[in-house]
Amino acid sequence: MSTGFSFEAEPAQDLIDYIVGIESGSWLDTLRRGRNVLRDNAQQSAALLLNPEQDGSFSRTERLAVASFVAGLHGEQDIYHLYLGLLERSGEGGALSAAIRQFVRDGRTRGPYGAYPKGALSTEDLNGLVFDVSAEKIGKRLSVALKHAHLLVYHPRDASAGALEALQKAGWSETAIVTLSQLVSFLTFQVRIIHGLTVLRHAGPAVGQGLPESTP
Repeated sequence: MSTGFSFEAEPAQDLIDYIVGIESGSWLDTLRRGRNVLRDNAQQSAALLLNPEQDGSFSRTERLAVASFVAGLHGEQDIYHLYLGLLERSGEGGALSAAIRQFVRDGRTRGPYGAYPKGALSTEDLNGLVFDVSAEKIGKRLSVALKHAHLLVYHPRDASAGALEALQKAGWSETAIVTLSQLVSFLTFQVRIIHGLTVLRHAGPAVGQGLPESTP
C-alpha cells in the first residue's frame, strides 16, 4: 500500500476509499455514496482523531503511533502500513516506526481474553497474553498508552479503574484518556469497514461494470 494518502491533500482524499481502492464512479463508490452521511462521518472522525487542528495533550505523533499499533494488532496490512507511513512522515515519528513494528510482532495474539463477573458467564473466562510494552525506546507515556490499547483490543473484559490510573500516573489527562479510548474504538470500526469493503470489491462486478439492474 502506497503511503501517498494525506489528510491535507487537495482535492480531499477519503481514507477508506483510498485504502480499499474505490474508484470514483465505480459500483462500490455508488454503494458508499448511497450512505453519504455514514461515509462523511467516518472520514470526519478519522480527521478529528488523527489529524486534529489542535491536538492538546495527545499529540498527532502519539495518535499515529497508537493507530499503527492497533491496526497492526488487527492484522489489516494496508491500513497498518498507511498509518506507519503517516507516522514516519510526521515530525517526530520516524524513530518510532521500528519500535511499533516490533511491538506488533510481539503483541499480536487471538482473544478476546478476560474474566466476567462471577456468574453464569464465568465458564467463558479465558486467559491470554497480557502485553507489557517496553518504555526503553518510546518513553513511559506512550508505552502505557500502547499497553492500554492492547488491553482494549484483546482484554476488553479486563478494563478497570486501575488501567485508567496507570495512564494518569504516566501523565495522561482525563480528556486525553477519553480521546485515546475513542481512537482505539474508532480504529476497530474502521478496520472492519475496510475489510468488508475489500471483500466486496473482490467479489463484485468487474471494473467498468455497474450493479445489475433490479427486476420488478
